Amino acid sequence: MFENEYDVIVVGAGHAGSEAAAAAANLGCKTLLVTMSLQNIAQMSCNPAMGGIAKGQIVREIDALGGYSGIVSDKTAIQFKMLNKSKGPAMWSPRVQSDRMRFAEEWRLMLERTPNLDFYQEMVRGLIIDRGRVRGIRTSLGVEIRAKSVVLTNGTFLNGLIHIGEKQFGGGRAGESAAFGITEDLVSVGFEAGRMKTGTPPRVDGRSLDFSKMNEEKGDENPQKFSYSDQTKPLTKQRSCYMTYTSPEVHAILRDGFDRSPMFNGRIKSLGPRYCPSIEDKINRFADKERHQLFVEPEGWDTVEFYVNGFSTSLPEDIQYKALKSVAGFENVKFFRPGYAIEYDYFPPTQLKHTLETKLVDGLYFAGQINGTTGYEEAASQGLMAGINAALKVKEQDPFILKRDEAYIGVLIDDLITKGTEEPYRMFTSRAEYRTLLRQDNADFRLTPKSHAIGLASDDRMKRMQHKLDESEKMVSFFKQTSLSVEEANPVLQEKGSAPMTQSDKMFKVFSRPQIELEDVLQFEKVIAYIEEHNLDMEIIEQAEIQVKYSGYIEKERNNADKLTRLEDVRIPDDFDYQKIKSMSIEAKQKLSAIRPVTISQASRISGVSPSDISVLLVYMGR
Repeated sequence: MFENEYDVIVVGAGHAGSEAAAAAANLGCKTLLVTMSLQNIAQMSCNPAMGGIAKGQIVREIDALGGYSGIVSDKTAIQFKMLNKSKGPAMWSPRVQSDRMRFAEEWRLMLERTPNLDFYQEMVRGLIIDRGRVRGIRTSLGVEIRAKSVVLTNGTFLNGLIHIGEKQFGGGRAGESAAFGITEDLVSVGFEAGRMKTGTPPRVDGRSLDFSKMNEEKGDENPQKFSYSDQTKPLTKQRSCYMTYTSPEVHAILRDGFDRSPMFNGRIKSLGPRYCPSIEDKINRFADKERHQLFVEPEGWDTVEFYVNGFSTSLPEDIQYKALKSVAGFENVKFFRPGYAIEYDYFPPTQLKHTLETKLVDGLYFAGQINGTTGYEEAASQGLMAGINAALKVKEQDPFILKRDEAYIGVLIDDLITKGTEEPYRMFTSRAEYRTLLRQDNADFRLTPKSHAIGLASDDRMKRMQHKLDESEKMVSFFKQTSLSVEEANPVLQEKGSAPMTQSDKMFKVFSRPQIELEDVLQFEKVIAYIEEHNLDMEIIEQAEIQVKYSGYIEKERNNADKLTRLEDVRIPDDFDYQKIKSMSIEAKQKLSAIRPVTISQASRISGVSPSDISVLLVYMGR
C-alpha cells in the first residue's frame, strides 16, 4: 500500500500541496502526498489562469527557486500577456490563460516523475500529536501514518459549506465533499480558528455566446514565458479572450434577488476577498457604476466551456441565469454550472513562524488558504516554502526564510505572520516596499543562488542564471564604454523629440534619456554587431536595458533596504517579557506578546506597535 513512516506528509494536493510535496521530495525526503481525489491534483478551482499583477512575480519566484508552477503554466498556456507594460518594469506582471484540464494533468505527471514521492487517496480525519510535536496523520479508515513533519494544505475543504441562493450543502469544491476532523483536532490543542468565504462564477457553453458583440482580447504579439529553464518554449499560437459589460438592466435583475442571497440575508457571516468581490457585492458597494467589466475566458484549447470572470456570485441559479441573459453576447447563454460561494475554516496566520511552522506544534506546517490567503499563486508559494522548511527540519538544517527585500514571497509570509488577516489575503505590488528590486525579470538573480545552496535549484538552473547575469552585466559595460558620434545619434534623437548631441557621448548616457527606448538603441550598428557577436537573446538584452534605464532608482531602493536590514539583524530573545516594559503602550505589549516577533524590524511592522514603542524596546535591549 505505502510505507508506514515518512519524513514529510503533505495533506491536500491543490497548488500549495503540490508545490510542498515536490519541494520536500526533491530535497531528498521520503514524502507522502495525501488527497481525497487523485483525479483533482492541482485543480484550478476558480479562474483558468496563472499570474497577473504581483501574482506573476510570485510564479517567476517559485520557478527561480526550483518549483513547478512556472513550468506547468508554460506547458499548458493558451494565451500570454505581460500586464502593465506602459508602466515601469517594477510593475510588469506576466499572466497566462491556462488549459484547465491539461494544467492538472501536467502537474500530476510531473509529480509522478518526482523521486521520493508516494501518493495516497483518502480523507485525513485528524493528526497524531504527542507532547507538543506532530507524529503523523489519521485517516477516515482509521489508518495511522507516521511522519517527522506534516504540511497541511487543506484549501477550502475544512468544514466547507457551499451556498447557492437558499440552498447550502457541505463541500470543499463543486462535486467534492468537505473534510472534517482536522479543525477540531487543532482547536483541541489550543489553535484559534476562523471562517472565510470565497466564490466562483458560472461556467457557460461557448457555443451559445455571440462573440461579435464583445471586444476581442488577444495575447501578446511576441509572447514570453514564466520559466527561466529551457524545459518550455513561448507560445506560437494563442486563443483569444473576450470582454463585455453588465448594464443597469443586469444590475436591476441582480438586486431583485438580494433577499435570496446568502451574503445579504445573514446565512454567510464570514468575510470574502475585498479585491475580488462577488457581482452582488460590486453593485451594492459601487452603486454609482452603471456597468462592470466581464472577461469571457476559454477553459482550454479544445473545450467549449468558458469562465465568466467578474461574475462571481452566490445568488440563486435562476437569478444568475436571468441576469447573464441580459448581458451583451449572452442572450442565448447555456450554463454548464452556476456560480457559488463557499465558507471554510482557516487559522489566523499569526500562529505561525516565518518558516510556516506552527508555534504550538513542532513539525507542523500550514500553507495556502488554511492561512487566510486567496489565489493559486499565493498558495503555491507558501506550499513551496513550507515543503522546503519541513524537509530542512527533518534534515536538521537551518531554515529557509526570504526577507521582504528579497522576494514577494518574503513580503507575503511576513505580512501574514506579523499582521495576520481577517479577510482573504491577496498579493499586490503595493504591498512590497521594495518592488523596484523585486521585479519579475530578476527573480532568478535574487533567488536561484539561495535555492541552489540548499540543494533544490539544479546545477543547470544555476549555470543558466549565471550566464544571463554575466552577459547582461557585460552588455551594460559595453554601453558605458562605447561612444556614439553626433552623426550616429542625432537622427534617432531628433525622431524621438530628444535634444540633439553637440559632441560624441557614451551610449549609456544616450540610452538613459527618458525618450529613448530599446527599439531605438537597436537601430545603432554598434549595438547590432555586439548582439550578433555574443549571440544574445532578448531576455539578456532587456535585462541590460533595465539596468541602464533604472539604475538610479534601483540603487536608491537598495540603499534604503540595506538601512532597514540593520534592524533585521537585531534579534529579540524568544523568552523576552514585554510586560515588564512600563513605558510601552498596553496595545503594543499585547500584540508583541501574542505574535512574538523574531527581530526589531518585524516588531516594527506589527499593527498597533508605534515607532515610540520600538524606540523604547531598543533602549530596553541596550541598543
